Amino acid sequence: MSMTDAYRSSEADPSGGATTPKRLATSIRDLQKHYVLKSETVKALRGVSFDVPEGDYVAIMGPSGSGKSTLLNLLGCLDKPTKGSLMLGDDDIATMSDDELAEIRSERIGFVFQSYNLIQQLSVVENIQVPLYYQGNIGAKERARSIELAERVGLGDRLDHRPTQLSGGQQQRVAIARSLVNDPYFVLADEPTGNLDSVTTEEILTIFDQLNEEGRTIILVTHEDFVAARAKRVVRLKDGKLHKDEINDEDSRKAARDFQRKHVEQLLKEVDR
Repeated sequence: MSMTDAYRSSEADPSGGATTPKRLATSIRDLQKHYVLKSETVKALRGVSFDVPEGDYVAIMGPSGSGKSTLLNLLGCLDKPTKGSLMLGDDDIATMSDDELAEIRSERIGFVFQSYNLIQQLSVVENIQVPLYYQGNIGAKERARSIELAERVGLGDRLDHRPTQLSGGQQQRVAIARSLVNDPYFVLADEPTGNLDSVTTEEILTIFDQLNEEGRTIILVTHEDFVAARAKRVVRLKDGKLHKDEINDEDSRKAARDFQRKHVEQLLKEVDR
């Protein structure tokens, strides 16, 4: 049994001792992506396969040239594979038109970027609502949900602030709230702590921990081992292939959280001296 099969195997059936398979947020099979550059074909992905069950927390890692960015683009429905399948629910993005992919992006995937990608002219609440604008679905109910999400990430007192009035960590909190507003299949985070200091990184990772504990599916791309150590799984790519698919047990995840928090506490003590 592969690591992916073992991980997705089952969860207890409350009616008895039987088990039922977990539903999948996404399923990847023999995923390949080739780019033609002049007369050369570059094989960025060479047959990657793994599943992400609902409620999973996956960190994707790999060196430069491993196919990490290509996989991110495919998971975000920003591109289509050359071969293989990438399923979101019952839909295979390989068979979709550009308009269908755009609809998937706005309705089923929540994005968190390293550079936040907020619209400078909009307030916190308006930035959170951006995915809903593309659905033509803005009203009192949607605004109330956006305010609720702002409060959820600790920005209830910053609703009318513009991005230039916020710190980097606060901007990333807006981005996280925005990623949740369409109730996505999964949150796709691209180096979400890459521009943040250690203290703010801990704040953002704690939010991800809490969201996952509440059942949110998170797929996070990172190059930092201490960030990946807090995920439930680490998928490592190398030369366009799946190199490793490892499970982080709960003891090791707790140790990673505790280590990072103690590091932050020490930094804060040094600042107060």
